[in-house]
Amino acid sequence: MAEEINLHRLTYLYEAVLAGSVRAAADKLNINASVISRQIALLEADLSSTVVERSNRGVKLTEIGEMLVEYYRAHRAMNDDLLEKLRETRGLQRGHIAIALGAGFVSDLMGPPLQAFCTRYPGLTFDIEAAGTNEVVRRICEDTAHVGLVYNPSPESIVLSRATAVQPLCAIVRHDHPLKRLGRPLMLKEILKYQVAMKPISFGTMQLLELAAKVDHIPMQVSLTTNSSSVMYHYLRHHEAVTFAPAFSIAQELVKEELAALPIDHAVLRGAQAHLIIRLGRSLPVAVQRLVTHLATTMDAFKAAK
Repeated sequence: MAEEINLHRLTYLYEAVLAGSVRAAADKLNINASVISRQIALLEADLSSTVVERSNRGVKLTEIGEMLVEYYRAHRAMNDDLLEKLRETRGLQRGHIAIALGAGFVSDLMGPPLQAFCTRYPGLTFDIEAAGTNEVVRRICEDTAHVGLVYNPSPESIVLSRATAVQPLCAIVRHDHPLKRLGRPLMLKEILKYQVAMKPISFGTMQLLELAAKVDHIPMQVSLTTNSSSVMYHYLRHHEAVTFAPAFSIAQELVKEELAALPIDHAVLRGAQAHLIIRLGRSLPVAVQRLVTHLATTMDAFKAAK
């Protein structure tokens, strides 16, 4: 067995796992698939152990492979963080921050909070990607994002919430919807008489709604499923359907009076929270630490709903 782990070969293993198959990784890296297969084979020879199980569905890590990939992720994160800290010795004139967030946080983040931070630190660059709750948490756990903004995530032992605020899940309807005329908090059974437009179940809002519906034993009539907020809200403007989101996520639409956020009288939905998360134990660059503190105090999502 080799005395040291060959990081060059480990990189090819990581790329194959990340892409799902040797072929997909080869396409991404623009190299021949045989190059990746040979490097993985050499890595297995170095360690006298099998690291992947190959099948028509792609590659699956063995227990040893899992340990190697986790080691590589940690090594890469430490390397990236060190580079950021070295840049910070020049006064935050350069640096890069990766943010993963739920779509409902986009308008809030991209408004005054991030604008003010960019004005203060113009040399920083950002990678901002929207995804479902489960995907955001995965990216934080795997160190492919520094900061995550998520709604009502499930507990993760390696995730730390740096800011939270109760943001009840509301019924979102067009401004002239019949439900708005009731003028009071709604019962879930009243809302679910209408057709539902919903995000995929990987989104925190939908996981919460599904739980509430199961608690009350109420079926949902799902007329539209989409991961696009633009598609969702365009649909609502032209139908008497309903979707669900915290009020802060549609602040612009509320101001324009295009949509309405109606309170729901349900214990499960009233207690939902917005979270700003990082990976527990990760040594974050100073630029990221300052961004976390800034967002926690300036974003509407982390101000308790009125």
